[in-house]
Parts: sequence; C-alpha cells; structure tokens
Amino acid sequence: MASSLTCTGMIWALVSLLSAAASCVGFFMPYWLLGSQMDKPVSFGTFRRCSYPVRDEERQATIMLEQCGRYASFQGIPSMEWQICTVVTGVGCGLLLLVALTAVMGCCISELISRTVGRAAGGVQFVGGLLIGSGCALYPLGWDSEEVRQTCNNSSDQFELGSCQIGWAYYCTGAGAISALLLCTWLACFAGKKQKQYPY
Repeated sequence: MASSLTCTGMIWALVSLLSAAASCVGFFMPYWLLGSQMDKPVSFGTFRRCSYPVRDEERQATIMLEQCGRYASFQGIPSMEWQICTVVTGVGCGLLLLVALTAVMGCCISELISRTVGRAAGGVQFVGGLLIGSGCALYPLGWDSEEVRQTCNNSSDQFELGSCQIGWAYYCTGAGAISALLLCTWLACFAGKKQKQYPY
C-alpha cells in the first residue's frame, strides 16, 4: 500500500489522532469540575453533569440522583459562558478529528496529502487547537453560576474554585489542544511528500 506521507508525516498522523482523541474524550466526559452536594460527589462538563438534585414526592424531600447525563436543552446549560464553551470546543474537536482522519487515510492512499495539503491541514489544526484552548479559558467564567456554587459550598466565583477542584477531563482536553497547536501544526509542515512533476 502506497502512502502519501513522509516518515515525519506518519508521526504527524499518529500525534494528530492522539490529540484529537484526547480532546474529544475530554470534551465529552462530564469530569471538568468536581465537587459535592448533599454528601454525594458531583461533576460537571461543558454540557453534561453527574449527580443532580431531584424532588422525591414519596418522601417529600430533595435527594441526589447519582446518574450522568446531558442537560435537557442547550438553554439548560448553567451559564452563557459554558454554552459558548460547548460550541467553541465542539467545533475545535470536530476540526481536529477531521484532520486526524484525513492524516490516517494519507498513510494508506498515495497522493492524498501533498506538502501544500499538509500545511493547510496544519493550519486547520492550529485553528482547532485555538478554539479548544479558548473553550478551556472560557470555562472558569461559568463557575459563578448557581448550580456550581451549590456544589462548591457557595464559595466559587469566576476563576475561584471554592471547595471544588478541576477534573481530569479538563486537563485531557487542554493537553489535546496544546499538542495540536504546537506539535501537530509544526509536524504538518513536513508531512506530505513533494508531488512528482510529470512531463506533458
């Protein structure tokens, strides 16, 4: 099977796939922010949450339902900053995934990725990493929402965690963005083979 990638391009394809996977898994998982409410662990993502209070009509009390799920609607996301973060990070993850899959196909298909296409793909990865990084930077602006404050002992505010802590999914998403911004963008410049000049 012929490849359109150089040796550096093969490394680029692998690192691109790992970066996209890290960013997408981190984005989807609801473990960006960890806290507790009613002595139960609670965690948040940008558009998902684990453990939430519900009214138990039988016992006439509020109980914590220990399940993970996404918010019922886009407007149900606790803050406008988290809504923006969801869109921006989602678009960035989509771009990284698109380039990663193209790079992997370039390992198997000859003349798919030229030097120019590789450099353009690196530019797309830069934009994707920038979007995800922007989403990660916006996320702490939503820590002052009522849902988060209840989980963090009413002591959280923008860029102040209170009793909560940052979860592994936030770091995973950020690591994918940084590797896409720095490593993938640089490797992409050397990924494609020079196209052969055919005499006419």
